[in-house]
Amino acid sequence: MRRHGLVLVCTFVLATVTAATAGAHTTPKIRAAQAHARAVYAEINRIGANLEGVVQAYDGAKIELRQVEASLRQNKAKLRVATANFHAAQRRLMARLYSLYVYGKPTELDVLAGSKSLSELINRAESAQVLSSQDAALGREALHFERVVQQRQQSLKQLKQKRVATVNSLAAQKHQIQSALSRQKRLLASIHSSIHSLQVQEARREQRLKAEAEARLRRIAAEQAAAAKAQSQGPGNGIIGSPVGVPIPVGTGAGHPQAAQIALQYLGVPYVWGGASPSGFDCSGLVMYVYAQLGISLPHYTVSQWDATLPISTSEMQPGDLVFFDNLGHVGIYIGGGEFVDAPHTGSVVRIDSLAAWGGSFVGARRVP
Repeated sequence: MRRHGLVLVCTFVLATVTAATAGAHTTPKIRAAQAHARAVYAEINRIGANLEGVVQAYDGAKIELRQVEASLRQNKAKLRVATANFHAAQRRLMARLYSLYVYGKPTELDVLAGSKSLSELINRAESAQVLSSQDAALGREALHFERVVQQRQQSLKQLKQKRVATVNSLAAQKHQIQSALSRQKRLLASIHSSIHSLQVQEARREQRLKAEAEARLRRIAAEQAAAAKAQSQGPGNGIIGSPVGVPIPVGTGAGHPQAAQIALQYLGVPYVWGGASPSGFDCSGLVMYVYAQLGISLPHYTVSQWDATLPISTSEMQPGDLVFFDNLGHVGIYIGGGEFVDAPHTGSVVRIDSLAAWGGSFVGARRVP
């Protein structure tokens, strides 16, 4: 794997880890930053793929350049040989011309006189006739070979210039793409840093809201306990008389504040479509599971939960009441202070949301009987 490929893998791992941890504390700002990070990551992948193609072409061009340089070296050696052969042929021709000038062309008598056999006589006769033409042919061949080698040398030099230009062009492209890739990686790192900062802020906010909710629930529990104690010490031993004399047991207060306390235990559990257990919840699954801990059975469907509960006004809302949004498409458990616990959507987790943030889609509040 190439170095930049490894960088992309590392970037992917970083993006995966960020996505995995992002759900723990999410807000619209965090989700927008995550969407931006995904877009930048996609751009990094696109740039990386482009870089891969350029790098492959760059490597191929370097190989071709090395091949041309090797051919140039080989041809240069051939050129030295061809030049030497040409000079040797040239010297031989000059010697032959000098011999002819000094001694003249051999006569038939010279050929016959020097022959010791019929075969030698024939050979010497042929040699006497063709020797000068052979020398001339040898010279022409040497000159032609030298010219061919010189032409090839020139062609190879031109090819080398083209290969060098190609390598330089691809190197420049590679540098530009790597620079763009580096910029995108820095941007992605910056976005991840921003996401982390926003998540830390959101985590602190949720911790504060949880602490405030728990404090409210403890206060409500204390108030209910005090009321129950006061009633138990009053006339009738805790039984309030009715006009017709039917005893009515004292209640524990409005709604089910215990449900709010239970819901706070599941903050951070991931959203799972159709989920209704601590391994994953959707919105109605969370409500169903929380109330099941109190021995109350609710259906796993927001509309059915609306139908199974009693209407209350916003001024009557108490911790444990249900709040509905998005045309009954979403439900949460109210914890007081204008906040509620819910499992909002895919990619998120059970968290504390505010009624103000969902105000435009708020449908109403209901109380579990």
